[in-house]
Amino acid sequence: MKRILLVAALGAISLSACAESPAPASGAAPAVVAAPSGPSVTAEPGSAEARALEAIATLNPNIKVDHIGEAPMPGFRELIVGGQVVYVSDDGRYMFLAGAGGALYDAHAEKNLSEAALGRMRNELLATIPEGERIVFAPENPDHTVTVFTDVECGYCRKMHSEIEQYNAQGIAVEYLAFPRMGMGSEDFTKMISVWCADDRKAALTQAKTTGKVTPKDCKNTVAMQYSIGQRAGLTGTPMIIAEDGTQLGGYVPPAALREALDKLAANREPAEVGA
Repeated sequence: MKRILLVAALGAISLSACAESPAPASGAAPAVVAAPSGPSVTAEPGSAEARALEAIATLNPNIKVDHIGEAPMPGFRELIVGGQVVYVSDDGRYMFLAGAGGALYDAHAEKNLSEAALGRMRNELLATIPEGERIVFAPENPDHTVTVFTDVECGYCRKMHSEIEQYNAQGIAVEYLAFPRMGMGSEDFTKMISVWCADDRKAALTQAKTTGKVTPKDCKNTVAMQYSIGQRAGLTGTPMIIAEDGTQLGGYVPPAALREALDKLAANREPAEVGA
């Protein structure tokens, strides 16, 4: 259970073949799904192979490793797990998940180093969007704030917004940014411009998400800018939830689960980050 909660809170890079649920978070701990039962490879105790197997076991003790051998680069072992290639450093500390977007994971620190770098980049990009261009639904004195790239046509975006009061009740402020997934110039794009040009953006966004309709309106707006930043931030689907430290928390996450994830992120944040 602790491993499941860690993955839910700090992110998951799945090694399974498919995932039909909303996009998972992509923070610290890769989620390794156990392969079908059967004999797993073994290694001599104390060897680089043994340390590699121990590192994989920290993610999922029931995992079946189908192959282990020398990697094409020095200082690493090559493992095949569930049809995916994983490279583990000979000291068992670092894991490179070649089939998961190139994630580099520090097993000792339980930290996705790739996500940490991406998080810093996302925050730099988000800082270029003026505060006044965000559509904010917030409780009084929120404990956490998330940025959410949203789309008025997206089913999971609508589901998330239908629960906005529950997110606020969990102490979470939601700052919406526009990401019309059908692209610039589409009907979707035009609807989102109408929302951002409305006199009451919050009401217009709620109407668009609940009825699919919005009063047509045009003005000088930043929807195209927000869409471009979403692309540069690595957005592949909506909604995209980003924590205050830049960690991507995946697609739709239920209110209580999101609160738990944010609490765990805050608890695991480095002291220097907290004081920043």
